[in-house]
Amino acid sequence: MKSIWTGSIGFGLVNIPIKLFSAIETGKLDFDMLDKKDKANIKFKRVNENTGKEVEWANIVKGYMMDSKYVIVDEDDFKKASPEKSSHIEIIQFVKVEEIDPVYYESPYFVQPDKSGVRAYQLLKEALEKTGKAGLGSFVMREREHVCLIKPYEDILLLSRLRFADEVRDTKELSSTQSKAKPAEVKMAISLIDQLTKPFKPGAFKDDYSEKLMKIIKAKAKNKSVAYKPMKVVHSTKTSDLMDQLKASLGGGKKKAS
Repeated sequence: MKSIWTGSIGFGLVNIPIKLFSAIETGKLDFDMLDKKDKANIKFKRVNENTGKEVEWANIVKGYMMDSKYVIVDEDDFKKASPEKSSHIEIIQFVKVEEIDPVYYESPYFVQPDKSGVRAYQLLKEALEKTGKAGLGSFVMREREHVCLIKPYEDILLLSRLRFADEVRDTKELSSTQSKAKPAEVKMAISLIDQLTKPFKPGAFKDDYSEKLMKIIKAKAKNKSVAYKPMKVVHSTKTSDLMDQLKASLGGGKKKAS
């Protein structure tokens, strides 16, 4: 595993040298775009909208549209706006983990201490475990400043990059109905939730889509076909239909909504 960031964590007057490692990896299949006729790779070109001619990288600049005109922004402008480069994560305050809404979580990173910071690292981890709190701070990665949350995860510390408040859209942008569910419906829905409540086990969930897609790819490579059964979506239009579905769900227990 290769580290993607090296620096330190500031915990009061305690300084902990650390390295960050990406905590996730994607299982997404990698596809190439091809020409349907001869299966040749598709290449994308940077083309001038007015002339239709290809433009070299050296002649491309960045512009921001303002008042119907483009303002050209160069490298010096980006340097002036970017935060001062820092390899230090300063813990500004401590918070209860449950205070952070999941919508703010972005990317997780494993935190590993350097040999000289093992004791201080362990001290911070155990203190967070016993208090049930997490450290909230900021750091710079890839020329951008980020808010971050540091908390215990299994036997290590986990740093989660957080979104800024203005990056989360207001829910008022979405239309919502004013009608409320009937008490009997809510009571039955709660019973269904209680019936299906189990401890969370991450390993129980797998990427079925990628697995099924790979089976299809392997079958097509051998000129074979794979059986397909489209999913039937049932729309509930009446209150009685909703009650019937809830009753059937409670009765079957294992029945899945479609």
